[in-house]
Amino acid sequence: MTTISHPDDAAPWWKGAAIYQIYPRSFADTGGDGVGDLAGIAARLDHIAALGVDAIWLSPFYPSPMDDFGYDVADYCGVDPVFGDLADFDALTKRAHALGLRVIVDLVFAHTSDRHDWFAESRASRTNARADWYVWADARADGTPPSNWQSVFGGPAWTWDARRGQYYLHNFLASQPQLNLHKPDVQDALLDVARFWLDRGVDGFRLDAINFAMHDPALRDNPPAPPSDRPRSRPFDFQQKLHNQSHPGIAAFLERVRALTDLYPGRFTIAEVPGEDALREMKLFTAGDARLNSAYGFDFLYAGRLTPALVRTAAGAWDDAPGTGWPSWAFENHDAPRAVSRWALAGVGAAARARMKMALLCALRGTIIVYQGEELGLGQVDIPFARLKDPEAIRNWPLTLSRDGARTPMPWVAEAAHAGFSTGEPWLPLGDEHVALAADRQEADRDSLLHWTRRLLALRAAHPALRLGATECWVTDGDLLGFDRVQDGARLRCLFNLGAETIDIAAHIGGGAPLLSVNGADAAMLPPAGALWLDRAGG
Repeated sequence: MTTISHPDDAAPWWKGAAIYQIYPRSFADTGGDGVGDLAGIAARLDHIAALGVDAIWLSPFYPSPMDDFGYDVADYCGVDPVFGDLADFDALTKRAHALGLRVIVDLVFAHTSDRHDWFAESRASRTNARADWYVWADARADGTPPSNWQSVFGGPAWTWDARRGQYYLHNFLASQPQLNLHKPDVQDALLDVARFWLDRGVDGFRLDAINFAMHDPALRDNPPAPPSDRPRSRPFDFQQKLHNQSHPGIAAFLERVRALTDLYPGRFTIAEVPGEDALREMKLFTAGDARLNSAYGFDFLYAGRLTPALVRTAAGAWDDAPGTGWPSWAFENHDAPRAVSRWALAGVGAAARARMKMALLCALRGTIIVYQGEELGLGQVDIPFARLKDPEAIRNWPLTLSRDGARTPMPWVAEAAHAGFSTGEPWLPLGDEHVALAADRQEADRDSLLHWTRRLLALRAAHPALRLGATECWVTDGDLLGFDRVQDGARLRCLFNLGAETIDIAAHIGGGAPLLSVNGADAAMLPPAGALWLDRAGG
């Protein structure tokens, strides 16, 4: 395997790295069935490597009935035929490593599909070998579910199963039964899954919704949520999620995961941590040297507006004190509407917003995640109800997270059928405005967002202060956001206008040589969606 180096040999490769998330169904299709596949990813890895990222993260590609499009796993150690087979995975991994890209895969450890063999055995009786591998409970005296817990996608988190005469827990779809990670045998089985992929050469894991991995065995009811001005479109929103998730035992399980990955040098583990208590849990799951390497939450993914206060609150909560974990950041992913659309500014075009947004992401302290198409400036697609695939969107229509609108196919070749994504009808419609943003057109345009993203990632890689440095000297003044990135005598001043009016920044400059100007910014003024990086070494 090709040896992959890091610009600073004293730091692990993942610290400050840039990771590119791939949603396999929508990346590139070589089979002509309208669904992306592993061979398509392998064929397009040159595009990703040219960006200057350090790794790819693959959303689930395992065998699945696709009720939740791969996050309902029916076999942890295989590849769904729609994506290819294990030989295709091995070829993809080999090609990625040859290009200097590490490969991170999703592990969904909180639940499986109800089509998984483990669940088929578990539901068959109360006495079989896997009877307690899932969360089963008797009905209350009146036949109602054993607790008031609600599922994320709407409705009770319990479904009655006549074969066992009990309810089973599911925090998401009814076809995603909850694993019982309180059982050592279940933990052992999941660690065997991780070992299977480590032995195949993967470089790390993203652990999906890991704070849902353990429940309160006493099945205590969740209390009502306090009054809030946030919209509540699901029963789930009306509760404090104290007992169906976030059990203290999760941290000990993560220590077992880390002990395993430490047997394979250079591996990386990152947790996805949704929810209102995400910061505490992110820090808990990454504390010290015996738990996960990093974690990310939804600070930016669900934010309807990008503000200086949001950035300072989220990023400023992480420092370099001993024992504090390392954060990761994503502005977009497969579960949230595209940020370039969410963070609209009156009178400011999407292209300008996308440039500033990418500059901000590349300036943050932590590991950063770029979602497929973000480097092209793809906006959110309005999917009509008749074309929706996402079960959350269908169930909660029209008050939906709009996940389908962020999962539409990648546009590769503007003049090709379906923008070069597939020769067949794509599983989701392409965005009408996305063809003009196709990769081939942006490749030919030196001023495109694609080339801009490459430049930003190259600057981040070249400056240890951006990749590894501390964050100091915060400025949050109206729509002005500023901070310094500092490392070993280097100091970079980063200023951003998150609003739609020009800002005078003369008082915030303090000298330094311009390193980057975004949307026409200079040392006197930041235009709308403007940004300026200054090299203030010794300043």
